[in-house]
Amino acid sequence: MTLGETLRKAAEYLGDKGVESPRLDAELLFAQALEMTRIGLYTEHDRPLMEGELASLRQLVARRGRREPLAYILGEWGFRRLTLRVDRRALIPRPETEILVERCLEHLRGLQEPRVLDVGTGSGAIALAIAHEHAGARVTGIDSSAGAIALAGENRELTGLGDRVELVERDLADGLPSGPWELVASNPPYVAPAEIETLQPEIRDWEPHAALAGEGVHEGVAGAASRVLASGGWLVLEVGDGQAEEVAAGLEALGYVAVSITPDLTERHRVVEGRWP
Repeated sequence: MTLGETLRKAAEYLGDKGVESPRLDAELLFAQALEMTRIGLYTEHDRPLMEGELASLRQLVARRGRREPLAYILGEWGFRRLTLRVDRRALIPRPETEILVERCLEHLRGLQEPRVLDVGTGSGAIALAIAHEHAGARVTGIDSSAGAIALAGENRELTGLGDRVELVERDLADGLPSGPWELVASNPPYVAPAEIETLQPEIRDWEPHAALAGEGVHEGVAGAASRVLASGGWLVLEVGDGQAEEVAAGLEALGYVAVSITPDLTERHRVVEGRWP
């Protein structure tokens, strides 16, 4: 079979399995497996595939057909200016979280060596992106999962940011590391546990539930942050659909000022932030 024929059949198969972007996913899988660019898949579409290549492609496509996330199959995923290692130890970095990083960088603008704390660092995406884009930032990422901290450590080495990013296994219940911090950021678990079964299979069946599901975590992070933030320091939180107003009101009740809500690229209220007086 030729490359073009195999790619077409793979896309059809993934579409039948309910994958949202079957053609794109097939292209990305083929490009990685065959060590080609996506453009190359089309300029060489008449090339016959060897049996070993076909076997490898069938395996990858079958995994995606079982709704394993594309990022986990590829083993890496882009986040802002970085390419990070990803696997089932942590959530896949998402575009909406890039908005959170943008807001953090805005608040850090003009500060020479700000101290930043990332609560629930997961793959390290937020911590590493901030350190990468603010040359003076000193960032600490904490997570209660030893697996997530190990993955974040691999990404810290991969990105070469080990001199400015510290990673600590720590549970929010034990409080936050002593400040003062100029900024605390967090993308905490915010899916209601009862809603897990309604999520897409890629999320429900593959990503770590401990990093997905939680209730009242925003309030817990905000309360803990108020005890370690520097005067004038910022708290920046990612929130789920329909949660922004409640989280914003909670920040104001705790004493945060200049509380605001920022939408993501789909106009959903996604980031809530406030300044500690």
